[in-house]
Amino acid sequence: MTSQAPTIFSLQAPKDISLNEIETELNQIWQSYGITGEDGALPAATRATTFTLVVYEPEETQYLLASLGFYNGPIDGILGPQTEVALRQVQIKYALPETGTATPETIAKLREEFAKRQGNSATSETTNGNASYSYSSTSPRIADEIALRNPCRIIALFPIVGEDEGVKAQVSAYCPIQKQSSSTLICCEYITLSGTPAALERIGGMIPALLIGGLPKFLWWKATPDPNNTLFKRLAAVCNNVIVDSCNFNEPESDLRSLKELVATGVPLADLNWRRLSAWQELTAQAFDPPNRRAALKDIDRVTIDYEKGNPAQALLFLGWLASRLEWLPVSYQKDSGDYDITRIHFVNQDQKQVEAELAGVPVADVGDIVGDLIALRLSSTNTQANCGTVICSETGGCMRMETHGGAQSAGLFQQVSSLSEQKAEALLSQQVQRWGRESLFEESLAVIGQVLQSEAKS
Repeated sequence: MTSQAPTIFSLQAPKDISLNEIETELNQIWQSYGITGEDGALPAATRATTFTLVVYEPEETQYLLASLGFYNGPIDGILGPQTEVALRQVQIKYALPETGTATPETIAKLREEFAKRQGNSATSETTNGNASYSYSSTSPRIADEIALRNPCRIIALFPIVGEDEGVKAQVSAYCPIQKQSSSTLICCEYITLSGTPAALERIGGMIPALLIGGLPKFLWWKATPDPNNTLFKRLAAVCNNVIVDSCNFNEPESDLRSLKELVATGVPLADLNWRRLSAWQELTAQAFDPPNRRAALKDIDRVTIDYEKGNPAQALLFLGWLASRLEWLPVSYQKDSGDYDITRIHFVNQDQKQVEAELAGVPVADVGDIVGDLIALRLSSTNTQANCGTVICSETGGCMRMETHGGAQSAGLFQQVSSLSEQKAEALLSQQVQRWGRESLFEESLAVIGQVLQSEAKS
């Protein structure tokens, strides 16, 4: 059951200011409100005292085109030939003037179709006459999830297309009112900076000065990760953790390789999609907790992973984790696209025994918020006497089921049902900011994925 969002108290609605007035304006918000609430009219408020979160949003045009299925290139804010073709397709489909550019009419139509696609989850707010959605810089949705636990500062960077007119800045402050502690407001400060990618890159040197000194600093990079992006490199160098979400990757295989390259350069990466796999990893580990089954791990030589067609990142990440734990070495990689996307990967284990893995992208009628969610996992062996059979699958109602069974001569069947934790990015992000630094299991899994993808050329 989804918890109801808290009531939001706005200390300051978004206010346009100049770049050199940001800190002064934020201080003024708190001085005019009265941090301690001594006048008794309003509850006391706690200012950002835990961390700074820098959020780099995907460029709106490409984000909308990708969400609606018109575009599958990198979301980098560069409106090149691929984006032009996608825009022409939209304009032809909806009988708009065919320019191949992001005209106001085209963007309005994309926003309208995006809102329809979101259904009940779309907001009813409007911005400049257009439907507002989760991308909007005025939406406090991210702050809601985080400020429930931590008062922080959020710096949101919004690349836009069009003529370079410099960078526009806004400041605001939001405080979710919680029933259990209505006497104190825990507030988030927002700084939003918008401009063309080139304009944002120009002011990249001033962004570190807006980070709260002495506190953890996080970068949530929601666009396609690019190791060569100047702004990305500058921000990654000053942040304790760089957070991505591979469920949004348009080119998952190449983008996962980019993550591996970033890890190799020392960037402390975290992937929200990796956190979505925790329940699958825990159940898999539990399946082999009994001593009589632990010895059977070496018998596993067949792995099948079903996922929702559209993005194999979760399936690859899970397989990378499993292979890294069992010390399998990839030998070959083959991918066949069709109604079902089938990827076959061959490994050898420590005993030089062949292990075959199959990833199956299954078309589903009702695609959820997370593209590429795992559906089912099966571990088995060609040895009919092996005690390694395991099936884990997701179920309706937000839970998971696990079955374990032995070989032909083994009796008994173990079943377990576990709840599936919150999968939305905002909830996972609020957990991620409780920790930072390097994640060794994730990095080791990425290393295996890199080896797997390299083996494609050899197969």
